[in-house]
Amino acid sequence: MSFRAAVFSRSCLAMGLVTALGAQAARAADPAPASTPVPAPATPATPPAPLRLPGEGRNMPDSFADLAARLLPAVVNVSTTEMVRPGEDDDDGDDGDSTPQVPNFPEGSPFEKFFHDFMNRQDSPNAPPRKMQALGSGFIIDPSGVIVTNNHVVRHADQITITLQDNTVLKARLLGHDDRTDLAVLKVDSPKPLPAVPFGDSDHARVGDWVLAIGNPFGLSGTVTAGIVSSRGRNIEQGPYDDFIQTDAPINKGNSGGPLFNLRGEVIGINTAIYSPSGGSVGIGFSIPSAEAQGIIEQLRHHGRVTRGWIGVRIQDVTQEIADGLGLKDPHGALIAGVEPKGPAAVAHLQTGDVIQSLNGKDIDGRALPRLVAELAGGSVAHLGIWRKGQQMTVAITIGALPEEKTDKADSKPASKNPAQGSLAIAGMGFTVGEIDDIARQKYNMAEGQKGVLVTGVTDDSPAAERGLRPGDVVTEVQQAAVNTPADLRRQIDAARTQHRKTVLFLVQNADGLRWVPFPLPEGGGH
Repeated sequence: MSFRAAVFSRSCLAMGLVTALGAQAARAADPAPASTPVPAPATPATPPAPLRLPGEGRNMPDSFADLAARLLPAVVNVSTTEMVRPGEDDDDGDDGDSTPQVPNFPEGSPFEKFFHDFMNRQDSPNAPPRKMQALGSGFIIDPSGVIVTNNHVVRHADQITITLQDNTVLKARLLGHDDRTDLAVLKVDSPKPLPAVPFGDSDHARVGDWVLAIGNPFGLSGTVTAGIVSSRGRNIEQGPYDDFIQTDAPINKGNSGGPLFNLRGEVIGINTAIYSPSGGSVGIGFSIPSAEAQGIIEQLRHHGRVTRGWIGVRIQDVTQEIADGLGLKDPHGALIAGVEPKGPAAVAHLQTGDVIQSLNGKDIDGRALPRLVAELAGGSVAHLGIWRKGQQMTVAITIGALPEEKTDKADSKPASKNPAQGSLAIAGMGFTVGEIDDIARQKYNMAEGQKGVLVTGVTDDSPAAERGLRPGDVVTEVQQAAVNTPADLRRQIDAARTQHRKTVLFLVQNADGLRWVPFPLPEGGGH
């Protein structure tokens, strides 16, 4: 957009000045008569109040130099060494050396054969182990030598080395690590106390606040970058407890595990991930909030492992479609899609289809519930606000301890392609269902007592395909009513249509567990 202003030549300005001086001289030579009243001096206009913006430049330094000089000695370089044997996966993180890529040589050329043979020798079972090295960042939280970093920086490491700002190199040992939050705590032995930095309260950090990131991007130790808090509460699907601070302070490979500081020099985040199509910083970085990290770090420091609260439910967030299907006025809360047998929720008589709307009086949603429950101590009693089929109630539940993750996976081996009997097409939704018979149980590895209606086919680009339905899924409930035959399913859909609902809810079971799937209810009665 262009901007235009009036431009005056010097001669024009001189002529105006002469005219004004001539008029003033004339008034001096011919004074006004005595009877002419002297006008009263004009009352000066009240100047407008200055515009005050929120925060109007508070805490905005002329330079970050003094703050950086104070914080740099507490930020360290974390170097790891791992011996990778043939056949093992050595791609453990974004900060390690990557396996060299084979150049695109002309097909059949001697160079192509040479590199092909070389790579085969590297992957051969008889090949010698390879030494892999990775670099990351960390920071000292206790002068005795306790250091925080990311779990993905040090996992599987055979040797961990810490380099201080003054180039002192110390061997480190792992006190504990946590996969779910990607945190790890290290310990080094130093003959003298080390500089340490305190944690701040990330809950008080506001979008727009200045922050400083310090780390070792690409191995360049002691790099300081500045930016602001870009957003709060980001879920990047990295783990079950995602609640990241987003910042535009440049973060690159090698920054992982480094601190994010506020202007008081307090750690309010641990830098752990970036969004980058190119591999370098594009101004979208993510940090674990200190409010979440501190409790984890204390457990790792003193016990070497983390225990979390658990109530034994599988939940999903309540969307507008799900709320419409349930008859819930507002899309608010965590919908229970499954209850673990003999778990705390089963003991408290929670049911599939209940909507948890509050925890100890605090409103929650499906994304926040696992994180908030995990922070509760095992054996403590919590109070859940429940919505159940139109009724509000409060349920007391004793918090359990989160079980260790199971690694066993079901072995799926299809044995027959014969479809189940009694197939029924669900018009407008794009899938067909049938009864569960012995052939279906064998084909999809179902338990002997499996109840429900089998999904036998899904049409491409249909509502069912968009919602992730696949052949072999089992519909166990429709509108919170059990269905065991295609006729049951059709009756429940007809009932929902009679009630003029816009959405119908299916409870679907597959190898991953139970989940509620909302479908827009097609008009008309055809099936």
